[in-house]
Amino acid sequence: MEWNDRFMSLFREAVERYLLNPQTPAERFYLPEEQDFLKTIGYQPAEMHGYVREYAEKGAPSPSTTLLIAAVRRHYFLNAMRGISGNAKPITAKDLPAETDEFQEISYLPRIIRKAEAKLYGILAPDIMYGDEKDREFLRTHGNFHLADFLQLAAAARSDRQKLVSAVLNAMRSQGTPLPGTSAESAPS
Repeated sequence: MEWNDRFMSLFREAVERYLLNPQTPAERFYLPEEQDFLKTIGYQPAEMHGYVREYAEKGAPSPSTTLLIAAVRRHYFLNAMRGISGNAKPITAKDLPAETDEFQEISYLPRIIRKAEAKLYGILAPDIMYGDEKDREFLRTHGNFHLADFLQLAAAARSDRQKLVSAVLNAMRSQGTPLPGTSAESAPS
């Protein structure tokens, strides 16, 4: 079975388990062979659990979006990280930029960039999820980015945050969204 089929099968089974017993902690939620599989794609059980919980409770991100995000992380893990998990300290909520912090007058952008970078490295703390409701809303209203596409941009940027800021500004222009420092009336049509 290909890794993506196994991932989707595990995701569906995990959603069913979650709906039956949502109180089960993430560290006890997956069988040892499931945990072993997740390690091969650079995923932690708690990381997968966040997507399972969000989908079971809110219906988003979709299973296919979750797979696409996993594909970007897996590719980064296997190629950029050569399949070796880092020993970096997990990024906690206090390590993230505040939701009100700005890059080029765009609030939340520093936060989602840091979350995407930490997702690529597999170092988000278990209580933080790349692609949560606020991330999805930000990307939808700032260029209509798909979560996996933004994560791929972060991988391609190789920590050059200005590339990500430029990509967001360009996408906003293409979408007709007013840019920071401009009014809706002066935005290009």
